Amino acid sequence: MVKAFGATSGDKPLEAMDIFRRDVGPHDVQIDIAYCGVCHSDLHQVRAEWQGTLYPCVPGHEIVGHVSAVGSEVTKFKAGDTVGVGCLVDSCQHCASCDDGLEQFCTNGFTGTYNAKTPDAPGHTLGGYSAQVVVSDKFVLNIKHPPEQLAAVAPLLCAGITTYSPLRHWNVGPGKKVGVVGIGGLGHMGIKLAHAMGAHTVAFTTSESKRQDALDLGADEVVISRDPEDMAKHAGTFDFILNTVAASHNLDAFTTLLKRDGTLCLVGVPEHPHPSPSVFPLIMKRTAIAGSLIGGIAETQEMLDFCADKGIVADIEMIDIQDIDAAYDRMQKSDVKYRFVIDNATLAA
Repeated sequence: MVKAFGATSGDKPLEAMDIFRRDVGPHDVQIDIAYCGVCHSDLHQVRAEWQGTLYPCVPGHEIVGHVSAVGSEVTKFKAGDTVGVGCLVDSCQHCASCDDGLEQFCTNGFTGTYNAKTPDAPGHTLGGYSAQVVVSDKFVLNIKHPPEQLAAVAPLLCAGITTYSPLRHWNVGPGKKVGVVGIGGLGHMGIKLAHAMGAHTVAFTTSESKRQDALDLGADEVVISRDPEDMAKHAGTFDFILNTVAASHNLDAFTTLLKRDGTLCLVGVPEHPHPSPSVFPLIMKRTAIAGSLIGGIAETQEMLDFCADKGIVADIEMIDIQDIDAAYDRMQKSDVKYRFVIDNATLAA
């Protein structure tokens, strides 16, 4: 049995519990978890704000730690390696998307790191708010950052790849003007990555008080999205805009800022649908509104290597596992810069 923290229902706080992890099979990697990032998805799932929560629910899909055992057929990893696990722990491995290395779009449905059906007890996956996890070697990632950065690497496994994947897919780089809407867990990574890719990076925020924060993260310019004059200055000038905001809002304010053939990509999922966008601006400039979902395993490894090379990590606040409900409450108020990370050593307390 393994120590963990999870919920037994949506209206109760998370609590200490013991969970089962399967024995290490021929293609498995056993990981002693050092740190686990806290994603907004964790809160939604634990508190049953999304349909289909399976209890007991042990969240966590931003996992970093060290290999403690490997199966007999594993060749890519060995005991002591520093590794990570993101949002996926399995997929069908034979559909068109899996064949293309895009497991996140698996036609038959990928297996999430928690709250997904599995043969293992208790019948669904249990995540990284735990001392240990056993994962197929195909879904384990190498981490090359130095040890002192390990905690801040954890959010790269979700927030990092969620923003990296669309930036890469739409060929963000030198000579491109790129906007990032929202400066939170996702947005702060989007700014760092777009800047590191060489794009002219513009941060959009509703708050003047976040201007200096955005500049410190790497933004070349900051636009106050509530200021019509400030927005109008940039009309028709963006190649790509990454929208990380998870609240319903008017998308027209951003589609009008796109160049011909520009794209507004949504990665934030609002609780209520966005108002229907105007079609006319899309038609007149052949612009697009698109979406993006995390990334495949190969691309996630590419992202981790890119971040290690560029010295990129998330801005984090470390917490003890016993403070997770308070962290959830603060996260709902955007009271964190910019991602909570659990010190899993506190599970032993």
